[in-house]
Amino acid sequence: MGTVIRFIKKLNFYNISKGLKYLRHFGVKEFFIRLSDRVEPEEVPYGPWYEKHRASGEELKRQRERKWKDPVLISIAVPLYRTPPAFLEQMIGSVKAQSYPHWELCLANGSPEDEALAAALLQYESDPKIRVLTLPENLGIAGNTNAAIEMAKGGYIGLLDHDDLLAPDALYEVADAIARAEGANDSAPELLYTDEDKVESDLSRHFQPNLKPDFSPDLLRSNNYICHFLVFSRALYKRVGGFDSRYDGAQDHDFILRCTEAANGICHIPRILYHWRVSSKSTADNPTSKEYAYEAGVRAVAAHLERCGLKGEVTRKKDFGCYRVKYEVTGEPLVSIIIPNKDEKETLKTCLTSVFEKTTWKNFEIIIVENNSETKEIFDYYKEIDGRNGVHVVYWDKEFNYSAINNFGIRHASGEYILCMNNDMEVISPDWMTELLGHCMRPGTGIAGARLYYPDDTIQHAGIVIGIGGVSGVAGNILVGLKRGHTGYMHRESLQQDLSAVTAACMMIRREAYDAVGGFEEKLAVAFNDVDFCLRVREAGYLVVYDPYAELYHYESKTRGAEDTDEKARRFQSELEYMRTRWIRILKEGDPYYNRNLSLTKWNYSLRSS
Repeated sequence: MGTVIRFIKKLNFYNISKGLKYLRHFGVKEFFIRLSDRVEPEEVPYGPWYEKHRASGEELKRQRERKWKDPVLISIAVPLYRTPPAFLEQMIGSVKAQSYPHWELCLANGSPEDEALAAALLQYESDPKIRVLTLPENLGIAGNTNAAIEMAKGGYIGLLDHDDLLAPDALYEVADAIARAEGANDSAPELLYTDEDKVESDLSRHFQPNLKPDFSPDLLRSNNYICHFLVFSRALYKRVGGFDSRYDGAQDHDFILRCTEAANGICHIPRILYHWRVSSKSTADNPTSKEYAYEAGVRAVAAHLERCGLKGEVTRKKDFGCYRVKYEVTGEPLVSIIIPNKDEKETLKTCLTSVFEKTTWKNFEIIIVENNSETKEIFDYYKEIDGRNGVHVVYWDKEFNYSAINNFGIRHASGEYILCMNNDMEVISPDWMTELLGHCMRPGTGIAGARLYYPDDTIQHAGIVIGIGGVSGVAGNILVGLKRGHTGYMHRESLQQDLSAVTAACMMIRREAYDAVGGFEEKLAVAFNDVDFCLRVREAGYLVVYDPYAELYHYESKTRGAEDTDEKARRFQSELEYMRTRWIRILKEGDPYYNRNLSLTKWNYSLRSS
C-alpha cells in the first residue's frame, strides 16, 4: 500500500499514459516491483549531493588559469534535428562555459526546413569556434552524427546530443586524463567516458545519477552503460568507421562496442559531467517510445560477438535497453565439482540431490572432501554414494583450511573446468552449470560466479566489491537482502558483468587460470580466500564474470562454525592483515568495477555520504 500511495503522490513525475504502457509491458507483478524501485526514497538525496560534488567556482577558476603544454583540441560533434531554439541555446551555452578553452563545436543540421532553428543558428555565425553545416536533407541519427564528426579538426571528438548539457568541467577532466597518461609515459587513452545524470526538461532538477564502473565488456554487452559523455580519438574513429545507420536507435551502442574492440586504452572518469535532458519522446524519460531501438541493440550486440569470434544468442530482457547473452558451449567438457564437507548429512544430501535432479549439464564429477566429520551417519552416507554416479569421497585429515581443502580436492579432479561449491547449496535454475561453463569456455575468462539467494528469496550474493563492508573494509557482497525479482541500481543485480571477485560458494574456474595462479592461497584458511583468488586470476589477465542466470539457494556456512574463540579472532586478524598488505593498491585506489562515488558502508549502490 505504501508503494501505491507514493506512486499517487508522484503522478506529476510519472504520467498515467506512460504508466499504462509499462503495465502492459511488464505485467502487474513486475510493474509494481519496478514501481516500488522507482519511488522508494533515496538514502542520500541526489539533489544536495550533486550540488556538493559539482565543480565549485574556485575550482573552475583554477582550471581556466591552467597553462597547458601541447593541449589537445577536442571537437564536440552535435547532430541537430528540429532542435527547439531554447534547447539549442542552452546546449551551446554549456559548451561555451567550459573551463578548458581548447575546443570547437561542430553542428550538423539535418532539418533544413526548420526556419526557427535556422534563425537560432544565425547568431553563432561570427563565433570562430562554432561551425554549422546545414545538410540538404535528414540523413538519420547515424548520418547526421557522421556529418558532424567529419567537420571536426580535433585530435579527440566528443559526442553531445542536441538537447543535452555538459558540466562546465567536462572537457577539462577529459583533457587532464589524456595529459596525465602522457605525463606518465603511457599511451593516451583512445576512448574516454564519464558519469552522467538526467535533468528535467526545464533544468529544474537533476536526478538518476548513472555512476559507472571502469570498462566492463560483459556489462556493455548487457546494457549500453557507457552512453554519455563519450570522447574518442580521431585515429580510433578512422579505424572503426563512423556510425552505422543499420543500427539507428542503438547506433551509439554499436559504435561504442566497435570502439572498445579496437581502442588502445579506455579511460573512465568517475564524475557527473553530462546531463541528459528528459522529454516525453526521449528514451531517457519514456523507454517505451523507442521499441525499435532495443531490437537494433540486439543486432548490435550479436554483430559485436561475431566480430569477437564469440558464439552466443542475444535476447532482449524485460528491462528496456538490457540484453542477455547465452554463450554457446561446444563439446562435452568434464566439470569437476569440489564440495568440502564436515558432518551435515542432510545438508549435503539436499545439495547433491538438487545437482543430480535439476542440472541439465550431465558431464560432471563430484569430489567430496571429507574434513574431520564425527557422526556415524555421514560415513554411512559416504558409503552409499562413493564411486556411484561420478561421486568420489576423498579424505582431508588436517585442521579446517578452506583453501587447502579445495586445493586438495582439485588435485583429485579430472575436469577441464572446476566448480567450487559449498555443501549448503541448492540448485534453482536447471541450466546453471551450462551458463557458467559458457563463460569459462570463452577465451580470456577465468572465473564465473552465480546469483545466490537466502531461503527467504533475498539476495545473498550478486558479486563482491573490494573495499566495501563492515568491520573488515576489505570486501563484501553487494545488494545483500534485495528481494528476488528486484533488479537493483541500474539493473545491476540482473545483468551479466565483469567484477573483481565472486564467492567460491559457487564458482566455476577454468583450470588453465587455476594453474596460472597456483590455486587458493593456503595462508587464508577461512576468510577472503575466494576474494584473493579472484584478484590473482584478474592480475593474471583473466576476467571474472557474474552471471545472474545461474541461480541457487545458499544456506550460508552451516558447517564452518562461529568465529567465537580467541584463536579464531587472531586468525581472522592475520588474514585481514594479509589482504590489506597484499592488495593495498586496489584498496587505496578503489574497486575498478565499483564507482568511487558509491557508499562503502552500504550494500545497495547508494551514494557515498561524504
